Amino acid sequence: MGRPGSTPTDRRLHIPYHAAEEEIHGAWMTEEPARHGCRISPGTLYPTPHRLEVDGPLLSEQRVADGRTRRVRKAIEAGKQALAEDRRALGAPAREVLGDEAP
Repeated sequence: MGRPGSTPTDRRLHIPYHAAEEEIHGAWMTEEPARHGCRISPGTLYPTPHRLEVDGPLLSEQRVADGRTRRVRKAIEAGKQALAEDRRALGAPAREVLGDEAP
């Protein structure tokens, strides 16, 4: 099995989860999986937030920060609702597999 964040499904859940909490940007998105022991190259990672933007759960805008242009993303309401549905759907299998260890 892969490490958390290493599969496309992990990224499709992990990115909107954090984007629902706060605005996120590319450098942060490459650093966050490393906190979980997973290194993902930008070439592997960047298509995911773009796809999420095209599909609708994320919205982005360009901003200048520290003299650099940065694309900042956040979850829109539909994305937050989809994330809530995904979390509910993951709950039962997680409890079945993890038992008392399930969050």
